[in-house]
Amino acid sequence: MQKCGVPVKPELPPRELLPRHLAIIMDGNGRWAVKRGLPRVVGHRAGVETLREIVKACLEWGIEILTVYAFSTENWKRPREEVDTLMELLVEYLQKEADELHRQGVKIGAIGRLYELPEKAQRELMRAKELTARNRKLLLNLALNYGGRAELVDACCAVVRDVLRGKLRVEDIDERVLNSYLYTAGLPDPDLLIRTAGEMRFSNFLLWQSAYTELWVTPVLWPDFRREDLLAALHDYARRERRFGGIK
Repeated sequence: MQKCGVPVKPELPPRELLPRHLAIIMDGNGRWAVKRGLPRVVGHRAGVETLREIVKACLEWGIEILTVYAFSTENWKRPREEVDTLMELLVEYLQKEADELHRQGVKIGAIGRLYELPEKAQRELMRAKELTARNRKLLLNLALNYGGRAELVDACCAVVRDVLRGKLRVEDIDERVLNSYLYTAGLPDPDLLIRTAGEMRFSNFLLWQSAYTELWVTPVLWPDFRREDLLAALHDYARRERRFGGIK
């Protein structure tokens, strides 16, 4: 948008029309690197830089929760070298960014089967979570070794254990109760889910929580995703009428 030849920065939608909880499938790092004739690890590093900028934008714009798909339960199937690199990048990110995120008021959280991550990654994640535990400006929720189906299996197993222990009655189990056993217990469902790189699927991400989440897909690869792209998604979201199965 331009005025008299001078670019005009698009305005942010009204605060009440912004999502409270934003989720992102950060896809396309490998393809970004391959297109440039570079090793895939370069794409993953570029993706970390994009995450840094999007976290800043969410802080500035008052989004309360940002959940990002950082490593899925299926990603272990990738070549060992790439998996090792991703784990190293996770540790590096937490070591470099935790203190700055803490100063900015960001709380670091994580969901997934975290106990299966390498010990060093678990230690750094625990340190970052403890350091930022009292922050309230933004919850940066990292989905690590996360799978929506695995989450539902883990929740069902926990429910069964509590029933067998007499802590829960079968007849009391409903959506609210099951929701309290999910990794995301206590968090609101995502209002908006962004997927980069143009793929039209959930890829096992937040399957239960996304029942009424608004979707926004862009062909932009994650390392190329910028504030302007996020702003476009927020404007599109602000124009939507959310009915949750009802009629308005």
